[in-house]
Amino acid sequence: MGLSRREFLLSGGAALCAFAAGAILPSCGFLEGLFSSQGDEFRITARHWERVEGTTVQCRLCPNECIIEDGKRGKCRVRENRGGTMASLVYSRIAAAHVDPIEKKPFNHFLPGSLAFSIASAGCCLSCRFCQNWQLSQSRPEDLDARRITPADLPERARGAGAPVIAYTYNEPVVQFEYVVDSAREARSRGLMTALVSSGYINPGPMRELAAHMDAVKIDLKAFTERFYREICGGALGAVKRTLETVKSAGPWLEIVVLIIPTLNDSPGEIREMARWIKDSLGRDVPLHFTRYHPMYLLTNIQPTPVATLERCRGIALAEGLRYVYVGNVPGHRWENTFCHSCGRAVIRRAGLFSTELLLRRGACPHCGTAIPGVWA
Repeated sequence: MGLSRREFLLSGGAALCAFAAGAILPSCGFLEGLFSSQGDEFRITARHWERVEGTTVQCRLCPNECIIEDGKRGKCRVRENRGGTMASLVYSRIAAAHVDPIEKKPFNHFLPGSLAFSIASAGCCLSCRFCQNWQLSQSRPEDLDARRITPADLPERARGAGAPVIAYTYNEPVVQFEYVVDSAREARSRGLMTALVSSGYINPGPMRELAAHMDAVKIDLKAFTERFYREICGGALGAVKRTLETVKSAGPWLEIVVLIIPTLNDSPGEIREMARWIKDSLGRDVPLHFTRYHPMYLLTNIQPTPVATLERCRGIALAEGLRYVYVGNVPGHRWENTFCHSCGRAVIRRAGLFSTELLLRRGACPHCGTAIPGVWA
């Protein structure tokens, strides 16, 4: 029997959503005192919207640019028109919190071996049929029990958990824009680092604002065709490509993950075109993760990705000139490790979600002295 949303979260189920390598971390008790709220405790005036006619507003946060009548909500389910003013319903409204290894996000070139205090709310601006976090992303805020963690409280929560990084993850953090910006500013002022784990479905202006408060950004590049984005995700590839370019130019450390789904986004031609675009538009040193798909949510009729397919994708990307290409969700695979692009020897060894051996010396290969791109301290 499946879990209800409430049972899923109370059991620490948010951690299940990022099930990379099949590992499940125990619930850490950061959401004691969960409560269900139908009121306005978490409502604030949103940013990035405009009034278009009478009390009708248009959201400008993401490319959906929903036109919303009074009393209605946008596609994300968490931004609502209240009498001609756009409101966010998820400010400080934390529906899931967990401590994860940074490799689970996944980041392979950002503070390997460190912990990330990972939080989520409800809602998403996409509707991916294969969503691994659907209990969060496809819910309304009032469907989920939550705890209030203010921007001022969040850094202390992270410090108490021994985590030097706060990660906005699990659902789509873009829909919690106001809280992410305010809490990330607070976190960085107290010496913590911040990481955004996102689909990248956001307009350029808001993304630049977010990027200014992030030390690292991981973007899920769902595929490299407009058809896949339109039919499977309810979005547009062009918007995500713009986000990737925006993040790269803004300065946070950037990594890209592609969940390879057999028959839908795994053709050699598509992978080759993707790799070429990444190299030409973002640079050859941006880490690219090809991860294994497992049946989930509304897309359960496709079998898990063959490991050979992931290896083939990696080979294509390397041949196109990318230097750091990984195979993910395959515990113990050789290509989850990091190898120097110059001499080819290992500089970071991993076991599933954990870094087990960090051989770098001041960010360089210990064997040949080549600088390895990333954030290492």
